[in-house]
Amino acid sequence: MEYTVESIDPMALGMARDVLSIYPMTPRDAFGTRRGVPVRTMGKAKQFETAMGSSRGFSLIELLIVVAIILIIAGIAIPNLLRSKMAANDASAVESIHAMLTAASVYYTTYDNGYPPSATVMGPTTLATCNLAGLIDPLLANSPNQKSGYTVTYTGQEGTVNAPTGCAAPGFNGFLIAAVPITTGETGARSFCTEEDGVIHVDVNGGAIGSDTVCSALPILATGD
Repeated sequence: MEYTVESIDPMALGMARDVLSIYPMTPRDAFGTRRGVPVRTMGKAKQFETAMGSSRGFSLIELLIVVAIILIIAGIAIPNLLRSKMAANDASAVESIHAMLTAASVYYTTYDNGYPPSATVMGPTTLATCNLAGLIDPLLANSPNQKSGYTVTYTGQEGTVNAPTGCAAPGFNGFLIAAVPITTGETGARSFCTEEDGVIHVDVNGGAIGSDTVCSALPILATGD
């Protein structure tokens, strides 16, 4: 029995053509003669089976190589991503200090009660008074006073004033605002602080800032830093 092109399955013929395009054969390679009947050589049949088998999936070695490449890329990308996140948190902490500094100054000039008695007093409200002034967002006003990877604290200092009528608590003659990373080296790299003079100081080691003396001894934050 002889085989003709018409008797071969079209899909198989197409696959064979694909294989032949990868493994070209001469007429002598492609056909042998046995009793005058064209017969496909076994060597090329094995090549066909190998080509078909190679499209079924990846070997274990190939998968391990891919995993190794992914781990290398992750090892490069993750530290850069962490540094970028800390830089963004640093910038947000400085903005938070500016916001609280402005709020404390507005309170001082509005209510004749010195600087705010606490951060909570500057928190949001629908009707602003000296007891709840509506000057900063609730993340900064309410415990745990954390925003964008930093704990931002407001502490009244230098003694209290005489509270005017209607104010539940007396304000202060001065204050200290400090922003410290929740986890130094992960959520932020540096600490920041300011007092009523409005000058922002920075601790490049991200340490705690517990007093105005510690704050004023730190370097001043450079413009655009």
